[in-house]
Amino acid sequence: MLVVPVVTSNFLITKDNKKIAYDHYQFGHDKVIVIAHGFFNSKDAVLIQRLKDIIIDSYDVIIFDFRGHGKSKGLFTWTTKECYDLERVLEYAKENYSQIGIIGISYGAAVSIQILSERNDIATFIAISAPYDSMKIDYHFWNLDLENDIFYNLGAGGKNKGVMPGPFWMPKKKPIDLVDKITCPVLYIHGEKDWVTRKYHSVKLYEKTKAKKKIAIIKDGSHAEYLLRPNKGGAETVELIVNWLKETLF
Repeated sequence: MLVVPVVTSNFLITKDNKKIAYDHYQFGHDKVIVIAHGFFNSKDAVLIQRLKDIIIDSYDVIIFDFRGHGKSKGLFTWTTKECYDLERVLEYAKENYSQIGIIGISYGAAVSIQILSERNDIATFIAISAPYDSMKIDYHFWNLDLENDIFYNLGAGGKNKGVMPGPFWMPKKKPIDLVDKITCPVLYIHGEKDWVTRKYHSVKLYEKTKAKKKIAIIKDGSHAEYLLRPNKGGAETVELIVNWLKETLF
């Protein structure tokens, strides 16, 4: 018999009074994975939904839109205040689950590192295309993959993608200065051909991480959620995610 998850879609209010949209997929599991997307993304975009579908058989899933993205309110502050968004989502998750994992993607991974450096109640963390410093983004636009740009951003695959940007000059914490304080296991995944944050970003973070750790560089892999495409490293990325969660959530 096909089991259909109970889906709750609503808003959470952060401590600085921003409305954050979330979807909670409940299959009755006792563990939950929180997915923190990257810049210009949305909880509704096709590749973020694919990530949810990959893990939903074993874990409940919470996906949310950072401020200034998707259906959430406010302006994106380039990691300065997005920690309030993730904090509120984790508070919500703690009401129902004793074990929580986080999958952070690009800027979402940077925000996750901020949060994880200050708490020890998260069971596991997967960082995909994480920047070691938000001010050091490479953004080699001349290497842009047109398939990504057209379908996964502008076409049907980019549902609710977009951003309302706020000031870029606000103070920001550097993930490289915080990552050694993380206590939970960390898996770093990075594309060999990432054109936004080169693979050395994850390498630097991995080298400074003191907790249980692993790093995987995906051959021919691109940036962030594009590593989840059915081709170009997608199968390897999926296997890494599934195996890491099995190993660290029990």
